[in-house]
Amino acid sequence: MTLTRTCILSIAFLAPAMAADSRVKLESLPAPVQTAIRAQAANATILDISKETEKGKTTFEVETKVNGKTRDFNLDAAGAVLVIEEEVDLDSVPVAARTALQKRAGSGTIDKVEKVTAGSTISYEAAIKSKAGKKSELSVNADGSPHKD
Repeated sequence: MTLTRTCILSIAFLAPAMAADSRVKLESLPAPVQTAIRAQAANATILDISKETEKGKTTFEVETKVNGKTRDFNLDAAGAVLVIEEEVDLDSVPVAARTALQKRAGSGTIDKVEKVTAGSTISYEAAIKSKAGKKSELSVNADGSPHKD
């Protein structure tokens, strides 16, 4: 089989599994989703709303800013909140999680920390920049153990 043919077959096979992502306006969304977005973004500025359909399921990602910090959340098609990602100060992170993040950063810097709430599960995600400029992300649970999505 030729390389071109292999690439075409790979794309045809993977395309249905890939998510379709598009920007949407609040007013165009179903009423329960609009209500949930307005409630979650009550004291925030809405920066962007996107609709994603993956494996037949539609979700909405809303990017907001509150008091200069990001607060993003995902909703399902019925308006139920799935995940909330809130930018937080490193000092507000539980000691065990903060220690794990700082240890991983080593001599690099922690650029941004987010508290991620998915149902009753809370984790902390940090954007780390090494001295050499390499960027990475790390996610830990409140007890400092690695968080698995």
